[in-house]
Amino acid sequence: MKIGFVGLGNVGGKLSGSLLRNGVELVVHDLSAELVAGKVAEGAVAGGSPALMMRDCDVVITCLPSPAACALVVEEMLPEVTEGKIWLEMSTTDEAEVKRLGEAVIAAGGAAVDCPVSGGCHRADTGNIAIFAGCDRATFERILPILTIMGRRVLHTGDLGSASVLKVLTNFLATANLVSVAEALTVAKGAGMNLNVAYEAMAISSGNSFVHETEGQVILNGSRDISFTMDLVAKDIGLFQDVADRAGVPLEVNPLLINIFNDGIERFGPRELSPNIIKRLEEATGLDVTAPGFPAEMTDDEPEERGAEVVPKF
Repeated sequence: MKIGFVGLGNVGGKLSGSLLRNGVELVVHDLSAELVAGKVAEGAVAGGSPALMMRDCDVVITCLPSPAACALVVEEMLPEVTEGKIWLEMSTTDEAEVKRLGEAVIAAGGAAVDCPVSGGCHRADTGNIAIFAGCDRATFERILPILTIMGRRVLHTGDLGSASVLKVLTNFLATANLVSVAEALTVAKGAGMNLNVAYEAMAISSGNSFVHETEGQVILNGSRDISFTMDLVAKDIGLFQDVADRAGVPLEVNPLLINIFNDGIERFGPRELSPNIIKRLEEATGLDVTAPGFPAEMTDDEPEERGAEVVPKF
């Protein structure tokens, strides 16, 4: 099976790397010629354009920074969609938009899946990230062997669009965790606590979270580097707000998070690393919320292995 991959950024570059590392015949495309050349050096073939890739490949994966960017690519590919072709959308995107584009692909004879990833760039790099997949069951069975190369845990979430809803839901939770971790660590510093001890107290307590165990470390190191930026956080929680608004659910926490990150973007710029949202508190208090011994970036120490489907327990 020949696979095309469009979008070789922070996440796409790592996911496509897992496919190459495992011997997949891969065709790649990105607006950056440098990123394409890097993948070609690893064994991929330059695709030329999304349309040519859809014509020549069995599956085309998109992993792009915004719904608008994805729409441009899919609309270019649509004339080349024929019976048996599959489009996999691995970006964090809007449920309504992925349904609109997916329905156009299906109408042309192809199949469409929204399959965003979750778990951090360090796990995307090792093939151990989690993947959600929204599509009919027959299509899921066809793509599962591909997804288990890129991810350790693969969850079939239901119909097209369902994975995108769950992805922005989980990103909302991660954002709320990030802001609360930033506040907790700043209060610990202001109260005169040893931050190494505070980190461990949080890690072994009911207040622990995946975000604390990962982003908490790079916050305390001072690098704040998780390869994710404030504009991407703002996009994700904005998409979550859209889902809530369509569902008629009045939210209280998410609008506050939107305001916090809009303020962070205004102060520090859209491409500032997202854990540096703590700088708002550091500047307000004059505190330096760092501590010795923590890593500058996250690495995945879980051995890479072929993934499997996760089946809901209840």
